[in-house]
Amino acid sequence: MSNQKPKLILVYEPEEACFDRLVADGHVPARAAEIASYLAQSTDIAPEFDTLAAACLTRGLSFAPVALDDAAGVLAGQDPDTTLVWTLTDGVAYFRGGAAPALARLNGLKVLGADDALFALCQDKFRSGAVLGALGLPVPQAGLARDGRWLVEPPPSPTGWFVKPNRLGAKIGIWPDSRCRDLDHALELSRRVFAAYRDDVVVQPYVAGRNVRASFLGLKPNTGVEALGIAFVDSGGDFQTMEDSLALYGDTGASAKATGTYTEPELLPVVASQPRADARIRRVAESLTAGLGLRDVFSIDFRVEADDSVHLIEFEVCPGLPCFDFRAYCRTQWEMGLADAMAGTAASRCFTSPTR
Repeated sequence: MSNQKPKLILVYEPEEACFDRLVADGHVPARAAEIASYLAQSTDIAPEFDTLAAACLTRGLSFAPVALDDAAGVLAGQDPDTTLVWTLTDGVAYFRGGAAPALARLNGLKVLGADDALFALCQDKFRSGAVLGALGLPVPQAGLARDGRWLVEPPPSPTGWFVKPNRLGAKIGIWPDSRCRDLDHALELSRRVFAAYRDDVVVQPYVAGRNVRASFLGLKPNTGVEALGIAFVDSGGDFQTMEDSLALYGDTGASAKATGTYTEPELLPVVASQPRADARIRRVAESLTAGLGLRDVFSIDFRVEADDSVHLIEFEVCPGLPCFDFRAYCRTQWEMGLADAMAGTAASRCFTSPTR
């Protein structure tokens, strides 16, 4: 048995490294910057590395943030008995963070979070939706289009359709017209997305209702869905566009905070106004943990209608930890700031017998 101090390694992909790689691959710089912005959580959490290290130290852990490009070499030299790997940023297409849990497994290291297979599944929204539907979960049916051509035609919809990139975000309609009334428009949107981002689009029947985020951090062993934080995310719009997303995170969000123009969406607990919907969301989360193996840290997005109908939109195995909603969850559920919540979760895994 090793006498080394337990270590938490946080693996993350920096925005700048992603941007440089995308430009080298031929992406227009403006579009590459938009794509890389999905990694803004690595930018936003970096100023807190010292705070996180101190929080780990008080719990008997050392802490090491590791950029993804350095991860293969760093993880290869770690002690399996004392090392815990936490992957901050995911991705299997434009981003590469999904390689980190696979590297950890290759080196026999413990991981915090889902198996590496789920990192790939959740990043392909069409395939993910097919699996969720096979589990009997309330996910909207979907079509798939590539550059103006149907690969799978979407189902009929009297309410119109919602068009979103397949691998760049499950609820973000890139432009304000991403909700469309006819399928010719949907195909036109697929051409625009392909030209800008080289991505397919998922085309789903438009679902009315309010956006809901369910956040989870298993700070203590054997924590169940009772620890989910389930909140309406009211931003004033029906859905989030790329412009809306850029305004919240990374350099754009930091600039808005500095100038006093930053505005966070309002978070309202679902249980306060729609307890039946809250209960249904918890049952869906139980099905995901049992059927897919979600664990430790994740988020799930829903649309909830006034009659308590619940529509599952996506799950994420790498939720945006430094984002406003996850910070609020840590405060309300665990009465901790982000650094203490992360360090406490890591310590609970390092100082208990491994279950996997």
